[in-house]
Amino acid sequence: MAYLPEMTASSFAPDDIAHVIQVALAPAFLLTALATLLNVFSTRLGRVADKVDAAAAGLRGADPAEAGRLSQQLSYLRRRSFVLDVAVVLASGGGVATGIAVLTLFVGALRDAATASVLFGCFGMALVCTVAAIGAFLVEILMAGRGIRVEVDRQQDHAAERGSR
Repeated sequence: MAYLPEMTASSFAPDDIAHVIQVALAPAFLLTALATLLNVFSTRLGRVADKVDAAAAGLRGADPAEAGRLSQQLSYLRRRSFVLDVAVVLASGGGVATGIAVLTLFVGALRDAATASVLFGCFGMALVCTVAAIGAFLVEILMAGRGIRVEVDRQQDHAAERGSR
């Protein structure tokens, strides 16, 4: 086992400590942003779950035409929930990678190339996960917008059919 010198706060110059704290601010802001995104994702997932519950309840006493439409809606909501799950996993992965990067900062204090590589890799992974989570969220938002337009068109067609009778 290799000997590791004991590192204390007094073994660093005040400028070194200040630099580590300054560098740690970017990950702190990223963690705040990721927590906010996770809150938005969970809220949207709750709305999708409410729509699934409503569609499933409507499916019980629906006629065959309505049952087919509700089944399509459930399939669509399933895809939306999957995309939100991907966004949550990516954002959580970004948060974990950011946490590892911050721990690396405080433990290694950028003293050697290996520590810098771990820090660079973790923070880079956190940024990639964050961008991918935002991309998955964009896909879900576009799916939700498409679903709204399909429902509006369906309601307008239904109203036109009632008006022509």
